Order: sequence, then C-alpha cells, then structure tokens
Amino acid sequence: MWCIPRVDDEFKRRMHEILDLYEKPYDAQLPVVCLDEKLVELRSDAREGYHAEGGYRRDYEYQRHGTANVFMITDPKGGRHWARVTARRTKRDFAHAMAFLAARYPSVITIHLVMDNLNTHTEASLIETFGVERGRRLWARFSVHYTPKHASWLDQAEIALAVTTRCCLGKRRFATIDALRHTLVRFWAARRKLRWKIDWKWTATDAKKWLKTLKSQH
Repeated sequence: MWCIPRVDDEFKRRMHEILDLYEKPYDAQLPVVCLDEKLVELRSDAREGYHAEGGYRRDYEYQRHGTANVFMITDPKGGRHWARVTARRTKRDFAHAMAFLAARYPSVITIHLVMDNLNTHTEASLIETFGVERGRRLWARFSVHYTPKHASWLDQAEIALAVTTRCCLGKRRFATIDALRHTLVRFWAARRKLRWKIDWKWTATDAKKWLKTLKSQH
C-alpha cells in the first residue's frame, strides 16, 4: 500500500477530517478543492526524430533545459481543474496560485482546501508576497486541511497529476515552460468543459477497517 512510518493520533485526526470532508454532498458554496505540485523536467531531442509506421520515432538521447513546477488544482466533485506552470516552487509562486484559486470562486462562503505540509503552504507565504492585510484576507478565504505527514495520497490532486502524466505528458518532451504551459492549459480546459470528476472510493469506514488491520499486524 503506502509508506506510513507512524500512525499516531494526529495522523488519524487529519485523515478522518479529510475523508469526512470528501463524503459530504457537493455544495457549490462550500467547494472542496485539492492542490498539489509536480516537478517536470524540460527536455528537447538531441537529434531530430521522424515519423514512421506505428508512430513518431525519436532518439533516446535528449538535451536538458532545467525544470518547471506544475500546480495542480482540482475540484473533484465540481469537475473543475486547473494546471498552473511556474519556473519555480517558491513562496511567491504558491501565493499567486492561491490568489488564482480564490478568484475562481469569488462568492463562496469558504473554500475547503486540501494540501500537503510543504513549508511554502502557509499563510506566511501570502503575507510575504502580498503584505499583511491582503495576505491575511486572502488566507481567510480558505478552510485549510493538511494531509497527515507521509500521507499525501489523501490529496485527490495527486490523482489529477497522475492523469496529467499518463494522458497528457506521456513520453513527450517540452523544451520550454511556455510549451508545457500551453499543452497543460488546453488539456485541462477540455476536461473542465466535460466536467470530468474524480470518483473517490476510499471512505472513513474503509480507513477504520484499515487501521484495525494495521494495528493487528504490530
């Protein structure tokens, strides 16, 4: 299954908090949104490929052009998803991703946000970027739910990132951030139009059974 070094009370509390949140009926005024990040290597072909029967052929060698960061933002029950590509994954990049997300839901009561414990995922990042007043006002738009340590698999944005890798990026190479951004924006715009949703299956009841099994093994 997953690599879990320790299941303590804090782990259980956070896990059940998130699973209970996922089980609530969809409410447009209380959207549940998940955020995650992924590093993508920028590469170009070392030699020009060619088209042949069965598809495009390319040499295994490639040239490196650094990396880019992808913020994956997904509303699993609402069928709304966005991929934001940045050069880095700094506090400022995170703060602007949060501002982008808040603007997508301008009139809701609160945005329930599920994300992991990365050190940039804090109110301090928003304050440092936008100043105290605006930073705190923006952070107040969210009800933040952090995944337990070593349990980022509870963040459904990981599923959206897996879909990105499998169905969009594949073995394709992108030499520039703009090329990567263009591809991802188009990919997720099409799925927003279709209202593609994530069918999350693991419930709080399943978690309780799993915890009992885990306890019996130790």
